[in-house]
Amino acid sequence: MSRPRAWPSLVAAVVVLALGALVAVGVGQALGLSYEPADTPPAAVSAVDLDPVVPAPEIATIDVPAGEQVALAASAVADALTARGLPEPAVGAGSDDADLTVRLVPAFSDSAEAYRVRTDDRLVLEASGPAGAAAGLYALADRIRAGDALSADGETVEPRLGLRLVDSGSVGREADPAAFAAGDDYSLNTDVVAGAVLPEAPWVDQDVVDEIDGQFRQLVQHALRHGYNGVVVPGFLEYVTFRGVGDGHDVYPEGDPHVARAEALVDAFGPVFAYAHEMGMQVFLLTDMLAVSPPLEAYLERTVGGLAVDDPALWSVYQAGLAELFESLPFVDGLMVRVGEGGAVYQAGWDYSSKLAVTTQSSVQAMLEALLETAGEHDREIIFRTWTVGVGAVGDLHTNPSSYEAVLGDIDDPHLIVSTKYTMGDFYSHLPLNPTLEVGSHRRIVEFQARREFEGFGALPNDLVAEEAQALQQFLAANPHVEGVWNWTQDGGPLRAGPMSLYLRTGFWQLYDLNTYGTARLAWDPDLEPSQVTGDWVRQTLSSDPATSTEITEALARSREAITRGLYIQPFAEQTVKALGLEPPPMMWIFEWDIVTGDSAALDSIYEVSRDGLDDAIADGAGAAEVSAGMREQVAATSPESWHSPELYRSFVDALDYETDLLGTLAAYRATVLRHAEWLDTGSATAHDRWRAAEQEYHAARTAHVERYAGDLDLPAYSFTAADLGSDRADRDPAMAWLARGLLLAVAVVLVLGLTSRRFPGSAALRALAVAATRPWRLGEVPAPTTRTDRVLVWALPAVVLVASRCVLTWFAAPAHLVATLGAWLVLAAVLRWVVRGRDPFLLWAALGGVVLLRTVILLVALVVRGPGHYWFGFWTDPAARTAYVTVAFAAFCWLFVVVGLVLRNGYGLGSARSLGAMLLAGGTALAVVAGGVAAVGLEKALTVWNDQVALLPWGLSRILGITVHLGIPPSSAGVLAVAGLVVAGIGAGVATRGAHRVRMTRNTA
Repeated sequence: MSRPRAWPSLVAAVVVLALGALVAVGVGQALGLSYEPADTPPAAVSAVDLDPVVPAPEIATIDVPAGEQVALAASAVADALTARGLPEPAVGAGSDDADLTVRLVPAFSDSAEAYRVRTDDRLVLEASGPAGAAAGLYALADRIRAGDALSADGETVEPRLGLRLVDSGSVGREADPAAFAAGDDYSLNTDVVAGAVLPEAPWVDQDVVDEIDGQFRQLVQHALRHGYNGVVVPGFLEYVTFRGVGDGHDVYPEGDPHVARAEALVDAFGPVFAYAHEMGMQVFLLTDMLAVSPPLEAYLERTVGGLAVDDPALWSVYQAGLAELFESLPFVDGLMVRVGEGGAVYQAGWDYSSKLAVTTQSSVQAMLEALLETAGEHDREIIFRTWTVGVGAVGDLHTNPSSYEAVLGDIDDPHLIVSTKYTMGDFYSHLPLNPTLEVGSHRRIVEFQARREFEGFGALPNDLVAEEAQALQQFLAANPHVEGVWNWTQDGGPLRAGPMSLYLRTGFWQLYDLNTYGTARLAWDPDLEPSQVTGDWVRQTLSSDPATSTEITEALARSREAITRGLYIQPFAEQTVKALGLEPPPMMWIFEWDIVTGDSAALDSIYEVSRDGLDDAIADGAGAAEVSAGMREQVAATSPESWHSPELYRSFVDALDYETDLLGTLAAYRATVLRHAEWLDTGSATAHDRWRAAEQEYHAARTAHVERYAGDLDLPAYSFTAADLGSDRADRDPAMAWLARGLLLAVAVVLVLGLTSRRFPGSAALRALAVAATRPWRLGEVPAPTTRTDRVLVWALPAVVLVASRCVLTWFAAPAHLVATLGAWLVLAAVLRWVVRGRDPFLLWAALGGVVLLRTVILLVALVVRGPGHYWFGFWTDPAARTAYVTVAFAAFCWLFVVVGLVLRNGYGLGSARSLGAMLLAGGTALAVVAGGVAAVGLEKALTVWNDQVALLPWGLSRILGITVHLGIPPSSAGVLAVAGLVVAGIGAGVATRGAHRVRMTRNTA
């Protein structure tokens, strides 16, 4: 018999290497890791130079025209005077000698809110209607509370931005200590009315409605005093019966509880929200699209074939609902629409929900054209939020001017207002200003967030006034169509995963009330000196004492430095980073709100970007803690008696204690992870020693932080679970590197001994393994062993190496990885053993074992440097190393089937067809079993368990967004792969059977 030739195997090796190279390129493209400097604006700095406090004017009587709107505004002046220690003035109509007279005069400005104040021994406020009169009174009240001089020069005062919206604050939300203490409720539902809904008639709990009514009135009155003139309230579908569709019962059949409930909600909450309208505020309802209920979805399925969001027929249903809304709630000025978020996490506990369906340019345009048509017929407005997701132009509509023009450029409608976040992304620091706010011909409003969700949920002092002034000035200079702002007082992020602070009601909400106040003041006059705006708020909210208010204002002026240096790693934060088709936020090492991450993907990438400024990046952490400590010292040195209440003093000092402790802990962790990454990168002994020293400091600081703030509802401890998982694995890197070196040496000795001709117990097994690993085409020439030792050793040794190497790869901390890996190998081996049943399996075990050793050598070479941490560090940060490794590793995976095919054909004489069929059968079965197991567990759950153990992606990803959702992995993927595996296995069985039949026919013919 002729000796098998080597060249076919060498050709196969070239082919599998080429396949590996293609896969490596694909992996690199899928990761899409890149970064470039972001156009981050310079830090907004405002020198503190407050105007002196002036005595409050002596106003004993106020003469106002009749009307509740103006009377409410006059009460604000009265409250301001009493807050300054003066007697409460008499407020009424018809007084000829009032100290303050409000007069309605012919219009003198295009703005209904315009007013002017003059003096002729007494103050006279003139306006053309109730809106201007109320605006002027609220402004006077604000100046009085702040200790500012009143301007009474007769000049016309009108707002620079005519639409100034707030969200619904904490209305309808309850301070649930148990829910807030758990800190893991990541629901994003912002519904206001769900707490009042009953499961059956009368459908609403009137007592709860009355509570919500009181909360809403409180919000409206406070917002009016700050200078707002509009409110955005979540809601749409819950108020609609679709009586305008068909005969009125096409969507909801007769007797459907959705109808009775909607009518009850209109009756109950119509008067609640109408109060804002009566007090001079515009009212907008807010909804995600596509808003659905089960009967509505069923109707759309029957009539338009489902969620056909490009079909005008679908939108005609929503037009009917919108028309009904405007008729049943006539005070509503318009509908605000968001298409970029939705799903179960936004549900309110009933069957109204939303779908992420409007994700294309054509569907956005179809939606807006339909909604605007109805809005125009009722003289109402549609506010479209550009916070979008999807493919093509819609995917980056929020930040890309070209996409903005492509999607919205052809829509020209006076009833359309486009609302956009002021940053180029979510509400993080270090982001560029949003360039889409400088383009387009549509009416625009700018979105701001007072309670910054990613920066402590308002628990940390965070004065944004100067930053917002900078943004507004730039947008107004570039775009004359900017006409408003929308400030989020409470919204953004989960409802109960942060401090239990509810705007105007619970906790130290005053800290973020500063930003709510500042946004409104700047919307009236963007050129105001930011520090004076902050100082005005401090005087009326915290302390009117000149010295104390100055100290507090100066401390707040430093608050942004503490936040931007302490919560962000600046070299990374000021880069535009792209990965996995996404743009990771500038924070990343603190994933979603308060989870300090320990995953290698984020931390290694942050190091890579920060490498050239590593020492400064580390020093920033400690520097931020020092800034916070200085703020604390400055505020604590003031006298509690000089504050409006000792409680406010204590709350502010406690907040600064918390910030100083938190930033110090984060500084120690920052140094730990960056020095660890530096050691992974360089192997420097100095970096190693610095890493270990920083880690000790971190562990002490983390323990103290958690012990001090765990369970604190106002100042909750940050979560370090993920950080500790990553830290634990990092600690094992040196030991894993030594284990990998020892294991690699052992495998090398095995292969060397196998290639020698010496005979010793087990030598036959080692020779067979060495031949399979280096010259598998010669494996058929290896004689069968004569001892049991060889027969056991030939499979036992590779099995031990396989288990040991994968344990090293996963720090001995990821049993899920072992189950999947070993399970696939076991299924593969079992099927192939069945294929060669009745024959000596020695050569089969040798073939499989040789490939195991070969693949293990490839893996161990990557692990011997500095353990698994270095392995993943190279994967995330070194494209050349990643490409080389993936090429060789994938080629070795494919090589398994080449070797098995060779041994089945040459060693067992199965022929090419049967060998191919056997390989397909074994590989398909292994895929089907493993993927089927994952599908049975659930892909999201399986990925979560695996990721928790290997710490590659953010730990909070699955708990907040979902790994599959965030990465766009279809949940059915595991099931599809399982089916694909069964198909491949079936094909393999067919090929093998047919090949065996041909062999029998040939033998019979012969």
